[in-house]
Amino acid sequence: MHRGGTHGKGGPRIPAGFGEVSGDVIDLAVGSGHRIIEGRRGPGIAVNGSVPGPLIRLREGQNVRFNVTNNLGEDTSIHWHGLLLPFQMDGVPGISFPGIRPGQTFTYEFPVRQAGTYWYHSHSGLQEQSGHYGPLIIDPAGAEPVEYDRDYILLLSDFTVLDPHFIMQRLRTGEGYFNRQQNTWTDDYPMTAEERRMWAQMRMMPTDIMDIGGKTYTFLANGRGPTEGLEYLFKPGERVRLRIINGSAQSFFNVRIPGLPMTIIAADGQNVRPVEVDEFQIGTAEIYDVIVEPGDAAAYAIVGESMDRSGMALAMLTTSPGERASVPALRDPPLLTMGDMGMDHGSGGMDHSAMDHSGAFVGDAAGAEMGAKDHAQMGHGAPPAPAEASGSAVAGMAAGEMSMDGMKMRDTALLPPDVAVGPGIDMVSMAPVDKMGDPGLGLRDVPHRVLNYRMLTAHERNRDTREPSRLLELHLTGNMERYMWSFDGRMYSAVSDVPIRFAWNERVRVKLVNNTMMAHPIHLHGMFFELVNGESAAYQPRKNVVIVQPGASAQFDLTANEAGDWAFHCHLMYHMHGGMMQTVTVVGPEIGA
Repeated sequence: MHRGGTHGKGGPRIPAGFGEVSGDVIDLAVGSGHRIIEGRRGPGIAVNGSVPGPLIRLREGQNVRFNVTNNLGEDTSIHWHGLLLPFQMDGVPGISFPGIRPGQTFTYEFPVRQAGTYWYHSHSGLQEQSGHYGPLIIDPAGAEPVEYDRDYILLLSDFTVLDPHFIMQRLRTGEGYFNRQQNTWTDDYPMTAEERRMWAQMRMMPTDIMDIGGKTYTFLANGRGPTEGLEYLFKPGERVRLRIINGSAQSFFNVRIPGLPMTIIAADGQNVRPVEVDEFQIGTAEIYDVIVEPGDAAAYAIVGESMDRSGMALAMLTTSPGERASVPALRDPPLLTMGDMGMDHGSGGMDHSAMDHSGAFVGDAAGAEMGAKDHAQMGHGAPPAPAEASGSAVAGMAAGEMSMDGMKMRDTALLPPDVAVGPGIDMVSMAPVDKMGDPGLGLRDVPHRVLNYRMLTAHERNRDTREPSRLLELHLTGNMERYMWSFDGRMYSAVSDVPIRFAWNERVRVKLVNNTMMAHPIHLHGMFFELVNGESAAYQPRKNVVIVQPGASAQFDLTANEAGDWAFHCHLMYHMHGGMMQTVTVVGPEIGA
């Protein structure tokens, strides 16, 4: 039983924070040591001696060569998250290259074809959890679309004193092991007796928001704990750019700066039309660039509250070193609802969590119609109305009753025939609907403006606006008690040699249907896709990570114009290693070149 780590807690102490490297040839070394965060000591893996690893600063149009040396006692790798490059340089062992063995140096070399904020991390074992990640900025060849006076990186992550393999073992033997909030939920949460009986009948927990919370994790900002003093200096009247990266292993964050609005200018490295918000949720591996204009206050707190509200990452915008703003208390933890189980009762399939561009809540009938149309195109028939799916139970709930009579949360007959039904599926959403307008768990009823995907519009016109020639529907499936995760009921170990195949330059609409009650940040390597969020095809926002809300669906359009084999997976690290991963193959003229 490894509590201390296969990497150990020995070796040199690894400092928090990072330096900067640039140029056409960059040398990187991966090594082990230990980290001390908030007085707690744990295993560490560093790139060039720090966690996070160094800021890599490149320029659009240059050619770059990375010489990566492995000083660990196990294989390692570096994946360049969000970068467009030859698939052999993508850094995923078993898919695009064999990995970097101990004592070896591997050279990555590729042209830099884009600009924006990105990051890099290991794709070997569970090394991200121990610190193998870092920021990457590519300056544009031309002018930036927005002006700013200061440019800062805020890389959010999670730290634990436990070895990540021990965490994975515990999750497999009891997925609620690290969720301390569930132990007292029956006492601490305002629920009726009927609601408590309902959850008990389903053998599910309304507090199952994050697999690992603040009792196990310390949430970090640029490698520093909340009391360890990360500061960003500013002068009143300046425009400050914050490049906010979620480099965590397993955590979602709700980001806000009390008293200061944020203007979103980029998502996953791609420019979007500016949109002002007061808070946004950032899933694992997502990136948002924001502009803030601090006022007359001496300091402002930048709060990255974990989605389950068990802890926070913290930094300060300050006019002088040592100045501090008041830090808000953790808010009450959110609870899952029937909507998170794929049952939007009495809505006729509408998405009540959708919001218009002003931030006001609206019923999303168009999204429901789109979902029904896509389901029919797949040959699965129209999705059942909620009352049909569950008999009188849903209709009763719409009238204010909370009976679970007739509920079939594991009714696999609702799944399309190509989903493999077996022990890897313990929940089936009864009537999933499009929730691109959902701001995220815990943020649906806050009084201020919160970002959602429907508010994003591409800044530059998309190059390919063709209608998709086909629809690919994939179901996100899992068995939470066994900690088995998959696409279409098949774990990666069963499909690693059976890729999802796209023809060269094919235009495809991908529909992801989440049959679990956890949010999944799904990441596609090697390409960007455009979110189907209500914008015209020309201005659908480009991303490479999309959060699929519990019991909901999300769609994106993809032009398969990057040849090769690419990883496609949930970016919650323990979900990916639990099986929620596939290989995407684009068959094109560039393979083998």
